[in-house]
Amino acid sequence: MTSINVEYVQNLHPVFTIPKRIKIIVGGRGSTKSTGIADYVAAKVSSGELWCCARENQNSIEESVHRTILDEISRLGIEGFEDTKTSITHEASGGRTFYRGLARNITSLKSTLSGIDGLWIEEGEDISDNTLRVLTASVRLNAKDTELLLGGRKVTSQTQLDKLIDESGFKMPEIIITMNRGGRTGAVAKKWLERAEAKLSQCGYYEDDAIMVVEMNYTDMPQSWFIASGLEVERLDDKDKLTDSAYKHKWLGEYLDHIDNAIIKGEWFDACVDAHKLDRLKKTFEPRGIIKSSHDPFDDGNDKGGYACMHGSIVKKVKSKDRGEIDETCDWASANAKSDKADWFIWDGDGMGAGLKRQVSLAFDGTKCQYKMFRGSLSGKGQDNADKIYQSEYGTKKESKTYAETFKNNRAQGYITLADKCYNTYRCVIKGEYVDPDDMISFDSDGVEDMQGLRSQLCRIPRIDNNNGLEQIMNKKEMKSNGIDSPNEGDSVMMLVAFTPPAPRHWAPLKRKTIGIV
Repeated sequence: MTSINVEYVQNLHPVFTIPKRIKIIVGGRGSTKSTGIADYVAAKVSSGELWCCARENQNSIEESVHRTILDEISRLGIEGFEDTKTSITHEASGGRTFYRGLARNITSLKSTLSGIDGLWIEEGEDISDNTLRVLTASVRLNAKDTELLLGGRKVTSQTQLDKLIDESGFKMPEIIITMNRGGRTGAVAKKWLERAEAKLSQCGYYEDDAIMVVEMNYTDMPQSWFIASGLEVERLDDKDKLTDSAYKHKWLGEYLDHIDNAIIKGEWFDACVDAHKLDRLKKTFEPRGIIKSSHDPFDDGNDKGGYACMHGSIVKKVKSKDRGEIDETCDWASANAKSDKADWFIWDGDGMGAGLKRQVSLAFDGTKCQYKMFRGSLSGKGQDNADKIYQSEYGTKKESKTYAETFKNNRAQGYITLADKCYNTYRCVIKGEYVDPDDMISFDSDGVEDMQGLRSQLCRIPRIDNNNGLEQIMNKKEMKSNGIDSPNEGDSVMMLVAFTPPAPRHWAPLKRKTIGIV
C-alpha cells in the first residue's frame, strides 16, 4: 500500500495498521477525522481496492467526500489517479472509489456492496437502524471467497475467524465510520458506542473482537496546525455564540442529549411516562373523548416520518418510519390513524407536508375521521387561539396577554402548551399536588416505540431569547445548525396537544367526576 503521511493524525495509527472489520472514528470538528480517512482510502485505492464512500442522505456528488479525497491525493502527491467526476480511479492498479446516498438506495446497493473492499460512512451519527442492519449484512466476503476461506473448517468465534483470515491471506471488507456523537439513541451509538464509552473516557481507544473505536478532537491536534488552519477563529466564535451543550457537541464530540434552557425538563418528561398506570391516577387518566392522531412528514437530512395517537390525556402511540417517498409515508400514517380509529388526523403543513392535502382527503374519504393541516409557522392573529388569554403553569404569569401576544407562532404555542402539561404531571406525580386531569399528559410505554428517543427529542428543544417579548423556540433549521436532530416524533406529539378540534358529530361527550389527587 502507498505510504501515508500521518503527520497530524497520529490518533489514527491503529486504524491504519490493525485489521478490524468495523472501525469507528468519533469526535468533534477540527479533529482531521475525514482528511485522515481520505488519506487511508486514497492509499487503499492506489493499491487496487474498490471503495464505496457513503452517507445516509446524499443528493449530489458535491455532498460526498469526493472533493476531500481529491484534495488529499493532491496533498499526498500520489500519482496516477483519474477523476471522472462520479468516481476516482487509479489507472495502474484498477482501484476505484464510488459514492452513494444510502437511505434511498440501500436495497438496490446490497449486491454492489457485497463485492467491495471497503466502505467509508461519513456522518455516521445520521445512519438509521435499517441502513445499519443492511450494511452489516451486505459488506462481507462473497459466497465463493467464504467457501475458499473456510475450506470445510468450523469457526465458532470472531477471534478464530480473524486468525484464519490472517493465516490465509484473505482480506475481510472493512467498514469505517467517521462521526460526531448525536443522541445516545442513534443507531451506531446504540449498537457499538455504548459498550465503548467507559474506555474511551479513559484513553480515547476501545477494541474488542468486533470493533475498534478511536476518539479524537481538535485538542488532539498540534496547536500550531490548528491555528494555521483558521479553525481556531471559528471555534472561538462558536464558543461565544452557541449554547454550552451545543459547543461541546460540535467541538468536543459530546452527546447532545441535553439542551440548555430546554422547554421540557428531563424530570418532567420522566414523570409523564406511564403516569396513567399509577394506582392513584388510573381513574383520573381514564381515556375519554375524541381520539386524535398526527403525522409529521420528513423534510431533509436524516428526518423520519413521525406518527402519534392520543386518547384523552394519554399518548397511546408514537412511532416513526424511515425515509422513503413522502406519499408512502403519508399513507403509512393515515393507515395507522384508521387502525387506531382516530376521530381527527392532523399533519404538519409547513415544508414538505404542504402538498399532502389531496392525499389526506382521499385517504379518509368515506370514513368518520376528519382532518386538518397544522401550520406551525402561523404567527400573530393568524395563530390558533389568537385572542384567548394565556396563563403559564410555571414561571411568570401572563394573565393579561392573549396567545397572539405571548407566542411567536403556532409551533411555539404548541410546544409550550406541551411543556405546561408535562410540568403539571410532574407536580402531580412527584410533588403530590392536585392538578386537573385534562391539564396533564401520560406517555404509554406499551405504545411509544422508542421512549428514550422521544425523551431526547422533547428535552432538547430550547427557548430562545428575542427582543419582542414573545415566547419562541428554535426552528428546525436552527436546530440542525446546532447539531440537533429534527424532532419528528416530538412534533407529532406536540400537534396532538396544540390542536383542539371540535367533537365529531357521531361522538357524545362523557360526563366524568373530577378525581381529587392526594
